[in-house]
Amino acid sequence: MKFNIKDVARKAGVSISTVSRVVNDSKVVKPETHEKVMKAIEELGYKPNAIARSLKVKNTKTIGILIPDISNQFYPEVVRGIEDIANMYQYNIFLCNTDLDPEKETKYFDILAEKQVDGIIFISNIVSEALYKKFKVYDIPVVLIGADYEDVPSVSIDNVGASKSIVNYLIKKGHKRIATIVGKNSDPVMGVARLEGYKTALREANISIDNELIIEGGHRYKSGYEGAKRLLELEEPPTAIFATNDEMAIGTLRAALEQGLDIPEDLAIVGFDNIDMAGKVYPALTTVAQPMYEMGAIATRVLTKILNEEELETRKIVLNYSLLERESS
Repeated sequence: MKFNIKDVARKAGVSISTVSRVVNDSKVVKPETHEKVMKAIEELGYKPNAIARSLKVKNTKTIGILIPDISNQFYPEVVRGIEDIANMYQYNIFLCNTDLDPEKETKYFDILAEKQVDGIIFISNIVSEALYKKFKVYDIPVVLIGADYEDVPSVSIDNVGASKSIVNYLIKKGHKRIATIVGKNSDPVMGVARLEGYKTALREANISIDNELIIEGGHRYKSGYEGAKRLLELEEPPTAIFATNDEMAIGTLRAALEQGLDIPEDLAIVGFDNIDMAGKVYPALTTVAQPMYEMGAIATRVLTKILNEEELETRKIVLNYSLLERESS
């Protein structure tokens, strides 16, 4: 049987407004009355209506998270950072998996707005124009992770600089025929920024850019595997491959090993992100380490500052990255 606020008031022998004050943490209720109401709530198993309560306290203590792909090992670590800080500030989270589908992104944004979440953290490389309009229409505080778009507060790294660094590392190892498997052209980070870092490193080393060494993949293991097979079938295959995320790099490892190549003697392979599996595969993967947990934690702290109307020192936070050298190179 589901009990309501009237049942609680009747059992505790108080008014409905007194129960409401207790539920909303009002300080004007006497301790003995507060204890009596809480005992009635516990005995009846009463659950306050979060939306109705939010109309009184002006918040729901909830944060929405839009995430591209929960199965990609990069994102759970980011979400862990979000959740830990959200819990510290007594916020609950709603997690929505968008599959990088613009329609699902806007649909979930509408749903989160209907749930009256206090703020939203959007994890993605891409912010569509349609979604940005939603940001403005609903006037819900939003913080981006991974993307940098217009005036929206964001937490990211220098993707161009990081990609340039890891390609420079390969060049210093003596490689001149370096291929890359990148994200889709529509992706401003994996498909554009990291490709730009790759090209900049080659140009500055006076190495010509060969378009047959640039493969457009996706974000997943399979696209890395298939892209690497195409590269290794070239008449003059590369001596090194830079995959712009670790899942594709691990797919590249599989393709190279299937062909009997010695890694890194015959082929060096590097990735990007430093997901947990990067250090567990054999040979272990050289990669750019993003501070995944910190990205989530800092983005949540930025959001709580906005919700508490605290001043932001900057709306665009760019975190450091590092290069982890392992067996694959």
